[in-house]
Amino acid sequence: MDNVEAHSQPRAPGRMRGSFPRVPRASRPLVTARGIQIALGVIWLLDGLFQFKSFMYTHGIVSEVFAPAAKGQPSFVGGPMDTFDDFYGRDLTLWNTLAGEIQVAIGLGLIVSRKTVRPALLVSFAWAFVVWWFGEGFGGLTSNTLPAPLMGAPGAVILYAIVGALVWPRRLGAHSRNRRSPADGGLLGERGGLAVWSALWALSAGLWLANVNRAKDATSEMIKSMAEASPHWLASVQNWAVHHTQGHGTTIAVALAIVSLAVAVGVWTPLRWPALWIGIVLSLAYWLFGQSLGGPFWAEGATDVNAAPLFVLLAASLFPVAQPAGQSTSAPAREPVAPAPGVTTA
Repeated sequence: MDNVEAHSQPRAPGRMRGSFPRVPRASRPLVTARGIQIALGVIWLLDGLFQFKSFMYTHGIVSEVFAPAAKGQPSFVGGPMDTFDDFYGRDLTLWNTLAGEIQVAIGLGLIVSRKTVRPALLVSFAWAFVVWWFGEGFGGLTSNTLPAPLMGAPGAVILYAIVGALVWPRRLGAHSRNRRSPADGGLLGERGGLAVWSALWALSAGLWLANVNRAKDATSEMIKSMAEASPHWLASVQNWAVHHTQGHGTTIAVALAIVSLAVAVGVWTPLRWPALWIGIVLSLAYWLFGQSLGGPFWAEGATDVNAAPLFVLLAASLFPVAQPAGQSTSAPAREPVAPAPGVTTA
């Protein structure tokens, strides 16, 4: 009976015996978690190399970088920062070299092998917290003079940790191929990543509405202060922006606050792609005009690329992974094959 059944089953048109049905293959995503890990590693590596600049071995790093960040802070924040500054300044060669080596090690750990990504990220989380507090005073968020998004608030180093958490490598499971975005497999998951994105841009909106950032000449003065240390080609672009923003600080701040809120909310709607791209474009505009492209190549006290590249990586980790048309995330159920007429089954 079994032999009769085998020979009497009708063949699907166009299929040869022993062949398998064609299954549409998912296209390779443009951005992957591994790609973001490598990009993050490159930025960490650059930061570490810039840490070895000669200026970093002078007391200027303490008096011109660390000390200003401690001003205007509440005592429970500023007190430990002052203690750290004093301790760091006692042996600049030792501590600055160690700081550079730690950042280089983090970068190499993220780049060279998947096996070293987790240890590198664990070290980066601890290091980012230390730098964000003792080196940056929580990005100025706790000071009596609030920072501006244009200048890189809330600080680049905390974004390193956030991006690292979003692309933390979990063990591959049954659903690893059905991730909705690179962040979907990280510590926070996709929804956690979207929540962080919204919180950062809502914070940006609030900072723009602070009195110090929506003053009549606030925007133009911030750009002007950065242009003074920029190379000629960049300063010319920034001075053009100074000329066109002078006296319009309030209008600019309110407009950017509204756009920031739209970027924060938009990722939860069908307009997720536009919201992410608007966030990227806005971050790059801040980077150009208010952060001098980070300035590590021409500013003595700059050792990082500032916030914009990290916002780009954060947005990339939330890019939706497109599924091929007609493909569902679960395997379709097989339809039973009807027996040939006149043939019974055992």
